Amino acid sequence: MTEETRALPACPVETTLMLIGDKWKVLILRDLMPGTRRFGELKKSIGHVSQKVLTAQLRDMEASGLVSRKVYAEVPPRVEYSLTELGRSLKPILDAMRSWGENYKAQNAPPEAGV
Repeated sequence: MTEETRALPACPVETTLMLIGDKWKVLILRDLMPGTRRFGELKKSIGHVSQKVLTAQLRDMEASGLVSRKVYAEVPPRVEYSLTELGRSLKPILDAMRSWGENYKAQNAPPEAGV
């Protein structure tokens, strides 16, 4: 049993939230589901996240085994991120979140203003 495994919460839902419960982590997962992305592409697609926060989130997800980081020996250096098999296994969870959000929006959207 590793040090990291010992530190995991007893509740499996809490474990999942610990790994992906941050707003930015879920958006990173969403944007990496279709395939590999460079840092700048992720930053642009996610929106108002700072470079510092995005870097920290990606490093945390890499340490958790959800994201893979590949650095190319070029000038300037090119870094690409992709989901690991473990990260891709979260797809059903993201699909369920998308479906729930669509249903919520459909039921709770304000009525359109009449002309």
